[in-house]
Amino acid sequence: MSEERLRFSDEELNEFRILITEKIKKAEADLLVLKENFANDRNNGTDDTSPTFKAFEEGWDTMIKEANSQLAARQEKFIRDLKNALLRVQNKTYGICRVTGKLISKERLRLVPHATLSIEAKNKQ
Repeated sequence: MSEERLRFSDEELNEFRILITEKIKKAEADLLVLKENFANDRNNGTDDTSPTFKAFEEGWDTMIKEANSQLAARQEKFIRDLKNALLRVQNKTYGICRVTGKLISKERLRLVPHATLSIEAKNKQ
């Protein structure tokens, strides 16, 4: 009779800590780029062009800023989720499904390191 593991080993947790830390660094760099683009004036010198084209340009700028704002919000949530995963690594509860209490597969955690649900629990939702 095989005994089901209750948590990942310290070595496995360290592997995930490294993976999550790298993802946080990349996500924070991506967020910085989004915020810089959001703050950018994007004045392309359309002051002397036809009012019709200027209206299109201003509409485009607004649309781009809204899209960047939405992307930045999603990126901030992603970073927050990754940092929460890092806390779970530190307190050795990382990778435990919050519904079933079983270990989430390593393959899933490598793809979605901030996952808190196993595939089994996710499919039941």
